Amino acid sequence: MISSTTSNPPPHLSVPLRPPSIQRLLQHSIASKMSNRTVPVLKFVGTVSLGLLTGLSASLSTIALPALLTLPTAVTARSTYTYVSSKTRLISSYLRYITTFTLFSAFVLSPARFRHPYLLYTSIVAFASAPGVEFAMSLGADKNVPSNLELEEQGDDVNGEQVRHAVERMRVVETATAGVAGLAFTMGLVGLWGDGA
Repeated sequence: MISSTTSNPPPHLSVPLRPPSIQRLLQHSIASKMSNRTVPVLKFVGTVSLGLLTGLSASLSTIALPALLTLPTAVTARSTYTYVSSKTRLISSYLRYITTFTLFSAFVLSPARFRHPYLLYTSIVAFASAPGVEFAMSLGADKNVPSNLELEEQGDDVNGEQVRHAVERMRVVETATAGVAGLAFTMGLVGLWGDGA
């Protein structure tokens, strides 16, 4: 009598449908494709943000702030100065954070053989541009230069000389910031031209 039971194949003859090595290869391929698409976008966004940051500081130091010194009254100059100063801090902070995040992310996500250090250097210089200049200026700060809050507290009896000192100090800060940010922007452009991105 023939037995109707079928024997299972030996363990050594069973072949997995997808070995772990193939799974790792597929995961690496997918991650590489995503990185190849994301890194150029991050480089582009970071470089554009850095260019805007450089242009903002350059236009303030050469056009906007000198124009404040030609206003007819100290009250008008004070109000315009405090507005420009607060908006400049806000916009430059956003641009600086976007530049740092995107370029540093591009450095981290780049494949090892394409991970150029200029991305790291550019992000660090861009992040330290305004805070570094502010810190350097604070070391030799003039005690006669009032803060925005002190100028606002003076009301209509604002001192024109103090406003002029504050505007001139901000002009020096923005000129130095434009120089540092411009250096980082140049590094980024040279790096992009070098790696063909």
